[in-house]
Amino acid sequence: MAVKSVQLGQVWRQDESGQDYLVTKVYSEVFSHYAVLRPAEVTAPDAPTVRVKVVKSADGVALPGYTFTQEGSF
Repeated sequence: MAVKSVQLGQVWRQDESGQDYLVTKVYSEVFSHYAVLRPAEVTAPDAPTVRVKVVKSADGVALPGYTFTQEGSF
């Protein structure tokens, strides 16, 4: 699912496992944008983070393998 932009605090669900992830950082490297995700659980501070490349399309941006789970427009 494409949204207008990936922002801190958004929740994305991993398609494969169904686990929810929280966006903790968004940054650029040369010509690419990345989002750093952390599991949205009680044990999140101890969990490893996941770096995902942001994919741009005509509809907006998306994280491959993840689905945006929040209501509203961002």
